[in-house]
Amino acid sequence: MIRERIEEAVREALLRQGYEGQSSWTIERPRDMAHGDYSTNAALVGKVDPQELGSKLRSLLSSTEVEKVEVAGKFINFYLSPKELRSALVPKEEQASQHNAGKTILIEYTSPNLFKPLHIGNLVGNILGEANARLLERSGAAVKRINYPSDIGLTVAKGVWGLRTLGLDPSDIAQLGQAYVAGNAAYEDGSAKGEIESINKALYENTDPKLSTLRARGIDTSRKHLDDLCARLGTTFDREFFESRSGPVGTALVRENMGTVFEDSDGAVVYRGEQDGLHTRVFLNSQGLPTYEAKDLGLLKFKLDAYPDFAVTITDTGPEQQEYFKVLYAAAKKVLPQLQGKELRHTIHGYLKLTTGKMSSRLGNVITGESLIAELMEESRAKMQDRDIQNKEKIAEQVAVGAIKYAVLKQGSGKDIIFDADKSLSLEGDSGPYLQYAHVRAVSLLKKLHEAGIEPGASDAPQTVGTLERVLVHYSDAVSRAAKELEPHYLATFLTELAAAFNSWYAGERVIGGEHPHYGALLTAAVERTLREGLETLGIPVPEEM
Repeated sequence: MIRERIEEAVREALLRQGYEGQSSWTIERPRDMAHGDYSTNAALVGKVDPQELGSKLRSLLSSTEVEKVEVAGKFINFYLSPKELRSALVPKEEQASQHNAGKTILIEYTSPNLFKPLHIGNLVGNILGEANARLLERSGAAVKRINYPSDIGLTVAKGVWGLRTLGLDPSDIAQLGQAYVAGNAAYEDGSAKGEIESINKALYENTDPKLSTLRARGIDTSRKHLDDLCARLGTTFDREFFESRSGPVGTALVRENMGTVFEDSDGAVVYRGEQDGLHTRVFLNSQGLPTYEAKDLGLLKFKLDAYPDFAVTITDTGPEQQEYFKVLYAAAKKVLPQLQGKELRHTIHGYLKLTTGKMSSRLGNVITGESLIAELMEESRAKMQDRDIQNKEKIAEQVAVGAIKYAVLKQGSGKDIIFDADKSLSLEGDSGPYLQYAHVRAVSLLKKLHEAGIEPGASDAPQTVGTLERVLVHYSDAVSRAAKELEPHYLATFLTELAAAFNSWYAGERVIGGEHPHYGALLTAAVERTLREGLETLGIPVPEEM
């Protein structure tokens, strides 16, 4: 790729000027195209003469690749040749850095608390996790998607108490939600705290068949609910692990390492994280039951057993668990020596908030993932009412899911998302449907060109290149950076810029009957392919019509 060739030339030019330092000079895309297609701060960081560095770079880079090397103060700008820019229009076998080639990477995401409806916040982890999984695959990794739902613990005990006390139906997801709300309230105000804790213990130890049956039926309902939502979001997991199974494994590991890694503290078992500059956390409570820490320890053992050669395991959660995972990983590496040399990584996502408040009164105060999708589908149907479209229901769902996913993915992963339903469906820009519609427009134009007998080609290419080519050339960079940093917003931002450039070109260019029909078809095909690949990489549906 041209970026790598420029980086190698800069490295060689610096060596020729006697610079052998390891300072982190960069190759970046300038904010303004007037400053070239790439720019480097190598002269500034390396403290070498920029004019001399620029001169050496001109001799190292072929004019068929870089048309001009310009020194601007302490920075050096690179202007790609038309030939190099047009090379981005031709499909390549791989258009992203393969920095993870040969690695098995586990990525754990979604992992909701079962026994209640999945709220809109659960969407964020799923959407980011799926996008990151696809980006890692684009970088050459063998990715294993893992879901780790919480199927036992106080959340479940509260729900079971609510089902039994209120006589609710565990096969109804809405009634499960009501049961949990009632149980949580009774636990918080103390009126049933002891009873719920007894239920929790009985569920862990499986000593009450009636309670265990209620739990099993509620878990089954929750899992079906989760599977349906994941299918609509385009997520399929390679493995599912459950806390009810990891708990006993983690408990055994803790007990096996008493006195060496863990110690007793007033009847509970703790890990003293202060020895690692962290803090103390409880792994077994005073009842001898595993906490989240012990269950996550068991999960790491499951991961090792299932994928012993994995290089990296990534767990995505909300930001409040950052310190938790530092302690967990410190303890785990002492208990499970097989983890040495493997990267244990924790990523965070922000929270999804709605500008319009509650979107559905049918489920009370709970804003579920389904209610949000349903609301957006209804609005999408209304927008398509007068259009001649074959499968409006399918497209309405694709547009709704695309609107939600883009709203999440356009932000940095740790930032909260303010979701505006109206803006999310806009075709005017900065939305998922805007990207989807740009792709539909490209598909439609290609069909018309094919019907007119005009095939893609460069035989009638103009002498100069425009904005569209200068945007397209950066696609592989956007994918590579998003994969390296696990930040899908870099790719989402690029696709938005590409859609805008294509729409501007489309509005001002006469392709059929114009001066460059074959080249116009080549450009359109490149845009269609890039939008489709980019959207699929982000997990955003790609409708053929809208």
